[in-house]
Amino acid sequence: MAKKTLRTLLGASLLAAASLVQANEPKVVAITQIVEHPALDAVYEGVKDELAERGYIEGDNLTVMHETAQGNSAIASQIARKFVGDNPDVIVAIATPSAQTVAAAARNIPVVFSAVTDPLAAKLVKSWEKPGANITGVSDMLPIDKHLDMLQQAMPEAKRIGTVYNPGEANAVALIELLEERLAERNMELVKGAATKTSEVLGAARSLVGKADAIYLTTDNTVISAAEAVISVGERADIPVFAADTATVERGAVAAMGFNYYKHGRQTGAMVARVLEGAATADMPVETMDELDLYVNPKAAERMGITLPDAIIKDADEVINSDK
Repeated sequence: MAKKTLRTLLGASLLAAASLVQANEPKVVAITQIVEHPALDAVYEGVKDELAERGYIEGDNLTVMHETAQGNSAIASQIARKFVGDNPDVIVAIATPSAQTVAAAARNIPVVFSAVTDPLAAKLVKSWEKPGANITGVSDMLPIDKHLDMLQQAMPEAKRIGTVYNPGEANAVALIELLEERLAERNMELVKGAATKTSEVLGAARSLVGKADAIYLTTDNTVISAAEAVISVGERADIPVFAADTATVERGAVAAMGFNYYKHGRQTGAMVARVLEGAATADMPVETMDELDLYVNPKAAERMGITLPDAIIKDADEVINSDK
């Protein structure tokens, strides 16, 4: 009887010890990013900082795996399959191509996406309010009308707006369709240049010369990764380049009204923390951002043949005065 009691107590102690070890095991968050550029890099940093502020410390009670696909969808698929095999607690997918590959590979692992413009068009969720399945996240759907208001304030006579986009990226196509619709409402025309990879961006931008009064860049990852190529064309041909990504202004664009992608990452990190604490992704509506920042670069405007109105400069959250 005493031996049986001893075995029972020993078993209970081992079980309690095992539970304690399991409770102390670090949470594992796998982060896949389609390409490296300032906006998406800021999302990544924001996610990590938000988790740290909520008590998830990398190297202590949190393990972070991070892979970048270098703009290659095939590599993104490989990363997704690898992460599924690693079986982390949550997979974070930054940008639509990465989110799509993870959604196709991960059936039983929670997925939180970030910097995805239209998750419904990308077939990631069933609806914005009730995403369903194992995926939710934060959208960076662009306020196209506000962007066009800014562009027209800077260039009232502009009628033909050029853009470069990747026709193979769902986000990009959705934005181009919306942009074309909004321009038509203003009796303006969209002139498109297609680039399926970053090496084609320069040629696509050159195709707009003589056809566009201004160039507007969305958050298309392929194009933003090579934004300097478009900016160089704008400077040579006196075609002002506007953008939806504020980091592009620091790289030489005239102006941009966009989200702070570090804050976007922080908002994503808050959703990841909720999942780590037991929330079900199926019950978490897709979130968006409302706060916009206006960045302007008066010297870039001069290099492209225009002078920004004082009213725009006065309203700017950030005025960048870089010669290059």
